[in-house]
Amino acid sequence: MKNIAVILAGGIGSRVGGNIPKQLLPLADGRSVLEHAVWAFAEEACIDEVCVVMHPDYLPYAEAIQRGCEKLKTITVGGKERWESSVHAIEAYRATLSEAEWADSNILLHDAARPFVSHAIIQSVCEALKTHSAVTVAVPATDTIYRVEVGQLREIPDRKTMMRAQTPQAFRLPLIAEAYDRALSDPHLQATDDCGILFKYMSEEPIFVVQGEETNKKITFKEDLR
Repeated sequence: MKNIAVILAGGIGSRVGGNIPKQLLPLADGRSVLEHAVWAFAEEACIDEVCVVMHPDYLPYAEAIQRGCEKLKTITVGGKERWESSVHAIEAYRATLSEAEWADSNILLHDAARPFVSHAIIQSVCEALKTHSAVTVAVPATDTIYRVEVGQLREIPDRKTMMRAQTPQAFRLPLIAEAYDRALSDPHLQATDDCGILFKYMSEEPIFVVQGEETNKKITFKEDLR
């Protein structure tokens, strides 16, 4: 199976502040958040190809990384919502892969804003894809979780069964493509991540959970860059 890592960098990330998207901000070593995310996958032997989904105004940043990264084969334009960027990546490969390549490919969808994804996580996901058609990454919830409606506490779920989602979220390419095809026919489509699409529109498909790491955090605020 061919493993394609897609780095979703189509957002603006306004909560971080500043004049450029958070995925282009530098980390301590001077390399951008996006560069860290791209190279985390490009350096893995189990990853055959990398794709970046980028906001159209910032495509030159991705192209600059591509010039020094042999595995970065595809750059495509992102959408307004995260799920739209996932769809754009899927459609880019639907248009370019042969029928045999399409059937024999996995896609790992990863938020560019998680630049600290580790070798261990990527390897665990690739290994899980050998026996599972859908794989996600999560860490146990360490805080008590409230379900709140109209400002009132309605439920306290058992924390032992709660986990916090991370990325990459990985799938057989034809499977997640079919799930999104079904989702796009729903006029009330709402989604926060790719597993949510599969879970809602192809609920019969099991999703295997790989243990994540607290260091695989999502950069949301300026303080997260430290």
